[in-house]
Amino acid sequence: MPEQHLHIVSFDIPWPPNYGGVIDVFYKIRALHAAGVKIRLHCFEYHRDPAPELLEFCEEVHYYPRKTGIISAISLLPYITFSRRSEELLRNLQKDDHPILFEGLHSCYYLSHRSLRNRVKIYRESNIEHQYYYHLSKAEKNLFRKVFFRFSGLKLKAYEKVLAFSTLMLAVSREDAHYLSGRFPGHRVEYLPSFHHDEEVCIRPGKGDYALYHGNLTIAENIRAAEYLAARVFGDSSHRLVIAGLDPPDRLIRFLEQYPRVKLVANPTDELMFRLIRGAQVNVLVTFQPTGLKLKLLNALFNGRFCLVNPEMITGTELGELCEVGKSAEELRDLLKQCMERSFDEATIARRREILSKWHSNRENCKKLIDFVSLLTS
Repeated sequence: MPEQHLHIVSFDIPWPPNYGGVIDVFYKIRALHAAGVKIRLHCFEYHRDPAPELLEFCEEVHYYPRKTGIISAISLLPYITFSRRSEELLRNLQKDDHPILFEGLHSCYYLSHRSLRNRVKIYRESNIEHQYYYHLSKAEKNLFRKVFFRFSGLKLKAYEKVLAFSTLMLAVSREDAHYLSGRFPGHRVEYLPSFHHDEEVCIRPGKGDYALYHGNLTIAENIRAAEYLAARVFGDSSHRLVIAGLDPPDRLIRFLEQYPRVKLVANPTDELMFRLIRGAQVNVLVTFQPTGLKLKLLNALFNGRFCLVNPEMITGTELGELCEVGKSAEELRDLLKQCMERSFDEATIARRREILSKWHSNRENCKKLIDFVSLLTS
């Protein structure tokens, strides 16, 4: 077969792969490299250092400074997109005619550029961004940030029409694929779940003696979820809850101090987080944003025992049959009690392995991506 080449425009430097969006980017790159694809990676740099580790998987890695500041903020274009513009990036994309994969609406500033009109251009969706920002606004308590998120959402909704210039859209959930198909009738939209760290199910049978919630605790949505679980689900429970995540704010620390059965683990190492997920009897994951695919759910399903979620956590996925699903705090409490009393057996592990290998194998999803690109370029 002839060599396959691909430009990837990433909104951030995907190393280390330690938060939602860059996890999908990095493990996609790794899988494509293993399959023989020659990757030219373009990264916007603003809070991470250049990563020589990426050269192990890419033919070239280019870095472009993100244009943050007031000029980008007051533009009629979304801040997350307008701040990621670079004439050098455009010149590098123009050097050949290889397909281009744009990671997220963040990276789509040049998607409609006239010099790229005849190129194969793939949009990788990670969220329906205006919906995501609407939910961020609802969860935010700071008035200035609430207004900023709401206004950003309106700009993102208006800008979304640029996706009509893509050749193919790849959605991380079935729900998002359905939305994009309705928004852009006649355009090709495919469901391709997020790439992730785990390739093999690695679960301990038996029982643990605590429940775990984990997430980035700088994000208002995750703070809201942590407070909800502590107060509404575990507030009068005899079961222990561990909340683990990055940089919890002082207000969350103070809030959790009133619940003696809740323990906060701030800034756990990757090794400690892995031990917490595997050791828990129940990984409890709730969200109030039914958008995208929550990678922490995949992490828990590949490595943890019971997964207790609300319906929003599994929207647009085929993961519901692997989880205990509670719609209300009362239902979550009842299901928690049941899970804490049961042993996680080998038959349940085998069933989880069957489902996850079918829909969430990096190797299989990489083959699908390569087939999509090959069809478009043949």
